[in-house]
Amino acid sequence: MTVSLAYPEDNDPISYDRLDGEWRQWYETAHRFEHKVPAQDRGDIRHNIILELALAMARDGDKPFSEAMMCRVASFVVADYWRKAKRKPTMLSLNTDIGNGDGDTTELIETVADDRAIDLEAWSDARTFLLGCPHRLVQIANKRLKGIPLEPKDKMYLQRFRQREQKRLFGACVFRLS
Repeated sequence: MTVSLAYPEDNDPISYDRLDGEWRQWYETAHRFEHKVPAQDRGDIRHNIILELALAMARDGDKPFSEAMMCRVASFVVADYWRKAKRKPTMLSLNTDIGNGDGDTTELIETVADDRAIDLEAWSDARTFLLGCPHRLVQIANKRLKGIPLEPKDKMYLQRFRQREQKRLFGACVFRLS
């Protein structure tokens, strides 16, 4: 019983079914190991295994490999794939410059959208902020400025004020969008 190892998309003249000899053995070995990587990389790992087997045979003077040796080379290629995949950075700094494809770069933090964020520039302008600020909030700000610990009542008042301002800011953004 012969099992066809070609994929449906391989109906062209350069199909894997047309391989013979050692190339066919290398393909069969690679086919057994390619399921160990994500689907989008299986074609690449298949070719990497076949290439590494060909290079290993050329280094060893064209003597035939045993099945165990081919599996060992294939498992090394898969292990190397995962080693390289795990080395890729998974966390980026928000200050990292990223490209947009047109040659322009911007900091990653500039691409983060938060509708509930308080406008920090408006908060940093003390005169504008203090004009509409409740007297008790100014007292709490002075305590924090002087390093005096806030009482639980002050903390609660500050938290409620922040939540109210965020809701007001968020509501204004939604209203403008609709």
